[in-house]
Amino acid sequence: MADGGDIEGFRAEARAWLEANFPGSLAHADQSAAMVGTEPSPDLKAWIKAMGDKGWGTPTWPAQYGGGGLDRAQARVLQQEMARIGARNPIGGMGVMMFGPTLLEYGTEEQKQRHIPPIVKGEIRWCQGYSEPGAGSDLASLQTRADDKGDHFLVNGSKIWTSGGHLADWMFALVRTDFSRKHEGISFVIFDMKTPGVEVRPIRLINGVSPFCETFFTDVKVPKENLVGPLNGGWTIGKRLLQFERENLSGGMGGGASSPSAGTFGAGGSVDELAKKYVGVDDQGRVADPDLRSRIASHLMDQAAFGLTLRRAAAEAKSNQGPSAATSIMKNVGARITQERSELMIEILGVQGLGWEGEAFAKHELTTVRNWLGGKAVTIYGGSSEIQNNIIAKRILGLLDHQ
Repeated sequence: MADGGDIEGFRAEARAWLEANFPGSLAHADQSAAMVGTEPSPDLKAWIKAMGDKGWGTPTWPAQYGGGGLDRAQARVLQQEMARIGARNPIGGMGVMMFGPTLLEYGTEEQKQRHIPPIVKGEIRWCQGYSEPGAGSDLASLQTRADDKGDHFLVNGSKIWTSGGHLADWMFALVRTDFSRKHEGISFVIFDMKTPGVEVRPIRLINGVSPFCETFFTDVKVPKENLVGPLNGGWTIGKRLLQFERENLSGGMGGGASSPSAGTFGAGGSVDELAKKYVGVDDQGRVADPDLRSRIASHLMDQAAFGLTLRRAAAEAKSNQGPSAATSIMKNVGARITQERSELMIEILGVQGLGWEGEAFAKHELTTVRNWLGGKAVTIYGGSSEIQNNIIAKRILGLLDHQ
């Protein structure tokens, strides 16, 4: 780790670079290019290119693959300096959250050289092929098959809840390469979504958007070099990727410190500020309803504690070579706090929290309603709360199943 002098020198370097490269028009705005179907603005394109070329979109990834090559202390300083000017990381998505870290651990040198740089630069979008109509909670029951055809696999089957599948360039997927064994018959493969035989159908959700898809495979040819890790060794790799997913999902949930939109509504403001606006204040400037005030205070304390715990867990994960089963705890707690916040906000809005469309409702009111509905899924995606409880019981508490 860098010493204090080096850190202050890096802070000056980061501050100067950000001031020279960050478009002021993007300050405190949504700057993520991941999972977005619209064309980014010229300023956002410039910001993506600058961060990608510098490698700071993935600050701690190895420099040899285009990453920032920073240590933890430097990455923390970079985050602080970005927050100071309202800058956010424009490079993300599943390539950064899930696949990239997994490939850095399990991929061949050739695979890393080919696939990591485009992720670092935000040039490619990835999607996940895990869940199937008959293999959700029991993922190891998956039936999508990859038959060995010599120089390639022939993939047939289907996946569901493919987040961003209609926008993605490549997919990482778990497929069955041996039907005689359950967990030991699964392999991890990657392929171009433009490969003949791949069909994607968006699923319309209750909040009116279609971020998830059904994905069908009909005689999809996957070159053998696209096998990540050993044949039939995909279950171990797939579980590791899920740990990275849960770590990153929990970081964006619950109003944690790493979630830039935590606790906000509309153009800005926390849950207590929203309550003061809609419910009113007493003669001491507090939220007028004492019961609501108490519940908001409890929620904000949970949110703050969760944010601090995330920071500690992130530091421990990096010192212990990546995330652990504790990410299941973070995922469950983050999901609970996220849903609690949404419920509080809907209650605070009162009748203005019943709108779906129309001029009688402000934009942030309609957004709050849709976020509340969409947030019902956070206890399901990334592994349901029940599955996380099983992982916690077995791998953290050391409990065994009783027949």
